[in-house]
Amino acid sequence: MLQRLTCVKKDLEKRRRIMQRSIRLGHCICDPKLPCPCDLFRERDVCLCAGERLEVASGPVRLTRLVEKAGCASKIDQSALKGVLRGLPPINDPRVLVGMPAGDDAGVFKVNGDLALVQTVDVFSPSVDDPYIFGQIAAANSVSDVYAMGGKPLTALSIVGFPIREVPDAALHDILRGGIDKMAEAGVSVIGGHSIQDKEIKAGFAVTGVIDPHKIITNAGARPGDALILTKPLGTGVIAFAAQIDRAPASAVEAIARSMAALNGTASELMVEFGAHACTDVTGFGLMGHLAEMALASQVDVEVVWDDVPLFAGVLDCVANGIVPGAVERNRESSGDRAIVGENVQAAMLEVCFDAQTSGGLLIAVREPDAHALLGRLHEKGVKEAAIIGKVLKPGAGRVFVRTSGTRPIPEAERFARRSKRPETPPREESQMKPQTSETDDVPCCADALNGGSASSVPELQKKFHDFLRSASTPGALDAYTKQAIAIALSVATKCEPCLKMHIKKAREKGFSEEEIDEAAWMAISFGGSPVMMFYEGVKKETARR
Repeated sequence: MLQRLTCVKKDLEKRRRIMQRSIRLGHCICDPKLPCPCDLFRERDVCLCAGERLEVASGPVRLTRLVEKAGCASKIDQSALKGVLRGLPPINDPRVLVGMPAGDDAGVFKVNGDLALVQTVDVFSPSVDDPYIFGQIAAANSVSDVYAMGGKPLTALSIVGFPIREVPDAALHDILRGGIDKMAEAGVSVIGGHSIQDKEIKAGFAVTGVIDPHKIITNAGARPGDALILTKPLGTGVIAFAAQIDRAPASAVEAIARSMAALNGTASELMVEFGAHACTDVTGFGLMGHLAEMALASQVDVEVVWDDVPLFAGVLDCVANGIVPGAVERNRESSGDRAIVGENVQAAMLEVCFDAQTSGGLLIAVREPDAHALLGRLHEKGVKEAAIIGKVLKPGAGRVFVRTSGTRPIPEAERFARRSKRPETPPREESQMKPQTSETDDVPCCADALNGGSASSVPELQKKFHDFLRSASTPGALDAYTKQAIAIALSVATKCEPCLKMHIKKAREKGFSEEEIDEAAWMAISFGGSPVMMFYEGVKKETARR
């Protein structure tokens, strides 16, 4: 976030008094990790502890650029969370009908014979750039847990974390406005909230609703023979990550924003009307994680047909090109042991099933004879993407069988599979993981900005040139893998021996096969002819001996 150098307020007496306290302590009283005077004071003559502040630059804010993990991918993974919760004191209150040990979407507390409270809380980082839309998504995601139980949400308390004085206050205003508007659409009154100063933006709501204690729909009621219906497409995590690195089509970003901001209220009402046996909403743990939990709680095994799972446009192209967020791996570690993969199910198909969803759809288990009628009503009421994605097989241990009919392959699946199926490099000893010295380390690549010397050791013009090179080598429309292949080709074409040594080494570290390195080099050879071929063969033999 750019900041103007204009200081909004400066009280020198207050500054002196507060800085003296910090200097005596040896720590800044606002941030104990910093000394006093801090770098900001030295460089800008501004003391934030004294209430002084830099005026925040105006203009639009891209929220996803201000956070590390977007949306529900920012949540603690399922496996780690279970470990933390294990062994906590039990709540022995007969009025608690659904509590923490159930691992359900919301808690249920009985008030009297005909009335129970449904309560939940949900907070996460931005999954879109627009503050108002992010507020709407935060609200829709929070009330979804109440809808998943078959309840009616009534009131909400907002929860926000925000880097005040670093990001325009208008962004926080719009986040709250979007959340309040979406809650109003759901018939929910926002009656208060809580805010904290946080370096990363977060927003969500604690929601209270009501439900008939005799009509609670949990994740533990799925029965053999039930059909499984998913009411929203998968892929919000993949597309949001692609947008963070500027690799997502604008139409896909708009599509996931509309879906994430859509309420699950209609789907909830209809599943109650059709007597659904079980339900959960698909969010941070992905389809596989939430379905595995439903299967385990219901003591059944289930089946998912990959080709029937609704997906957002653009998701398949993303996963085929390796644009897969880290939350996929965390979800795979948490619930991958319960996935039984059928014949011809490709690795990229599972990536999508493990993708962390933000404000995803309801996953409903309903009697198979009623499933098509329910699906028809969902479509009629505007839940157009709802689909039957599988079925409950039999009593079991919570396994999820994934199969494919072969009607929806992954684009460029052969290339993706070749990369993903390479033998893994065995773990190295700690001593081997430390930087190693070699002849190629001593001679930096002439186009390698990171090895061009520190800013203090080169003239300003050369520094700017290295900054340019760093920018040119940063992944953008071309991913890092593709740019590495181009670097090899250019090194061969220009006959830069240290460049080629460096980039062959880097390619191998990235997991390139020798065939891929050769193919990149031969692109240059095809332009440069025999002299270039002789150069490449000589350097490659030399690097192979090391």
